[in-house]
Amino acid sequence: MKRVKMIVAYDGTNYCGWQIQKNGITIEEVLNRELTKLLKEPVTVIGASRTDSGVHSEGNVAVFDTENRMPADKICFALNQRLPDDIRILQSEEVAPDYHPRKQNCVKTYEYKIMNRKIEVPTVRLYSYFCYFPLDVERMREGGAYLVGEHDFKSFCTARGQAEETVRTIYSLDIEKSGDLITIRIKGSGFLYNMVRIIAGTLMKVGMGVYPPAHVEEILDARDRNVAGPKAAAKGLSLISLDYETELKKQIQGENKEWSYTLSQDKIVSEGKAWLHIHRCREEDFERLLIRVVHQAVQNGAKTIFVRDEEMDGRIILGKPYGFYIFQADPESLGWYVTQK
Repeated sequence: MKRVKMIVAYDGTNYCGWQIQKNGITIEEVLNRELTKLLKEPVTVIGASRTDSGVHSEGNVAVFDTENRMPADKICFALNQRLPDDIRILQSEEVAPDYHPRKQNCVKTYEYKIMNRKIEVPTVRLYSYFCYFPLDVERMREGGAYLVGEHDFKSFCTARGQAEETVRTIYSLDIEKSGDLITIRIKGSGFLYNMVRIIAGTLMKVGMGVYPPAHVEEILDARDRNVAGPKAAAKGLSLISLDYETELKKQIQGENKEWSYTLSQDKIVSEGKAWLHIHRCREEDFERLLIRVVHQAVQNGAKTIFVRDEEMDGRIILGKPYGFYIFQADPESLGWYVTQK
């Protein structure tokens, strides 16, 4: 048995998104069907990003397991001969048996394209959103700058049934204009449901003059979907790439108006230990931050996490469950708390 990783590109126009569902054909369904025929065994793919209906991709990632002896790097060529013209496997390779595309640290890059002119151009209508009203790109850049960094993006996501952690990090948000085509390019640690489309819809309101650029910060602070702009159409959105971390970062820093922390990870590989310094944090965000960052350290391989709350002693309650974790005082170093699962 081997695990094969694929880079998948597709035109999402004729599909009901990535994930299998009852109301129409999906990318996942087509890949499962054609891989099963090709390899002559039941195959189920696992996708990194479950894109919505009508969303495109230049670099989604998926894996599957197979006992077939076909070399992993040849599978893309054989499979492409069976796939419809709007789906292509750009690369296939063998990876470790425990490799999972949604459980690896990575940077995701999305682009949202807007055709900004008086009359729509038919040849680009499937891959961009047509906006008749003139957009001020400089105002959009100014508004977008408030979103860069680690924030709670609750205002910029469509709520789902289950509780979901809504803190994400945007590393960069660039807006370029070439002729009549405006491209919003966003790099982040991950994105919430409909997050990029709501950001695009909000920034278009800024570009139209409906919102001042500074209102984007007010929307972010509100943590309320009702105050953000509309969700932009799916056809303008493309998943460009997923760039996976090849070496664990020695240090992660998160800082905004609500909190500041440093997670030191340089001893995770050698000793299984990590240190979390919470420099400051609003009371209402403290427990979520503690659970979120400790869990991140565990996912990165830490067996023991030492925590110090530098702003206020006593906020960590010994013996209380914080998600999956319980803390005890570290007898060897004053002021530190250590996790116990």
